[in-house]
Amino acid sequence: MSYSFFAQYYDELTSNVEYPRRAEYLLKLMERLGHVPGLTLDLACGTGSLTLELYRRGVDIYGVDSSVEMLSEARAKCADAGADILFLCQKMQSIDLYGTVDTAICTLDSLNHLRNGEELQKVMERVAFFMNPGGYFIFDMNTLYKHHRVLGNETYVYDTEHVYCVWQNRCHKDGRVDIQLDFFEPEEGLYARSTERFSEQAYPLEEILERLQRAGYDDVQVFDELTFDPPREDSQRLVFAARKAREK
Repeated sequence: MSYSFFAQYYDELTSNVEYPRRAEYLLKLMERLGHVPGLTLDLACGTGSLTLELYRRGVDIYGVDSSVEMLSEARAKCADAGADILFLCQKMQSIDLYGTVDTAICTLDSLNHLRNGEELQKVMERVAFFMNPGGYFIFDMNTLYKHHRVLGNETYVYDTEHVYCVWQNRCHKDGRVDIQLDFFEPEEGLYARSTERFSEQAYPLEEILERLQRAGYDDVQVFDELTFDPPREDSQRLVFAARKAREK
């Protein structure tokens, strides 16, 4: 998935994400866990906004994403900010890092973009392989509730300064949402249309916990998004803090 068109407008279309707030939340979560971030991997880092916010707060961090276009935006953004951050172009199902990390984060439902539970399992295992014992994999995922009751078969329209975007969803019974983005870019008095298509898959909480245990994580805490409250029936996104088992 390249996001060749989406990458150009990703930041503009996600201006409500509040990256500084998310960075502060992650740091408070790690403090709550009694965990020092250490060397941190931002998995599926996209355009690097959260990577940069954590870097500014003193975290030793680097980013990985499979989209060359997204990483191009990330590198330019960090260069403009004077931040020397390493970015690698790799698929998260097959990451091959130079060494181990103490923390891995994966935010904004990036894991929902994997095609199925088998790919999700591969990512969990691959992250564990490159994680020091006692390290934490902290990630969030959209819930089945959000896919069925919020995203559903809805259509959203975004009219920004640089692009007009129509976002269309089609929800399936198994929790998969097929998404089509149509971008209309001003061009010599007319509009040029570009289209991106991708899917997001949601899973029962029990399945996610089972897969984490199978991948070698021995303690998992789950919170409602951006809080330390337990999951609710109507939670739209959950945060998972999974600790890699310590060596015996």
